[in-house]
Amino acid sequence: MKIYGYFRSSAAFRLRIALNLKNLDHETELINLQAGDQFSTSFKIINPQGRVPVLDTGLDVLIQSMAIIEYLDESYNDPPLFPQSSAGRARVKGIAQVISCDIHPLNNLAVLNYLRENLNANDVAVEKWYQHWVKQGFDGVEKLLALSKDTGMYCHGDEPGFADICLIPQVFNALRFKISVKEYPTIERIYNTCMEHRDFYRAHPMEQPEAKNLA
Repeated sequence: MKIYGYFRSSAAFRLRIALNLKNLDHETELINLQAGDQFSTSFKIINPQGRVPVLDTGLDVLIQSMAIIEYLDESYNDPPLFPQSSAGRARVKGIAQVISCDIHPLNNLAVLNYLRENLNANDVAVEKWYQHWVKQGFDGVEKLLALSKDTGMYCHGDEPGFADICLIPQVFNALRFKISVKEYPTIERIYNTCMEHRDFYRAHPMEQPEAKNLA
């Protein structure tokens, strides 16, 4: 399997975690988002949307991290990334979608670049934009986790799963943009637990080979 991705991409980070949890060997081809590789003709042939990650399974070329992770879970079911119960799966997907549908789209690189280049927002304004949407999202996620009996060591129970795969990259980005997670104790605890897990740690952006040259 081959990932087309960028080390700091939240969505690519999600996919690396999932592949590691499934113990699936993969290689990575760097698509340097800062250099504009995503707009190249060669990459647009692979993904006309010009976004990462892309997973080439050898048989199919798949886009969008959430869809790819569900594909991996359906194709390689050990360990499972979703609870067995319908209610449990809905809960996990709900938490994941707060992050992937509500927080992340407002703060991805394309949006931040648009703010800078088209609306003349300076770095301070962009940082405030980012912090506002993350904090608004984390306010809800923290309560969803803290008030639920289904939360364990991880977002759902005592084994890592789909919600954790989405949460951890968003926390990493929040820390990059100077957002303290101290006011979100459940999120902070789960983040620290995940970072002690080998598969999450190996997927961390700063553990990727290109990080030393591009960070």
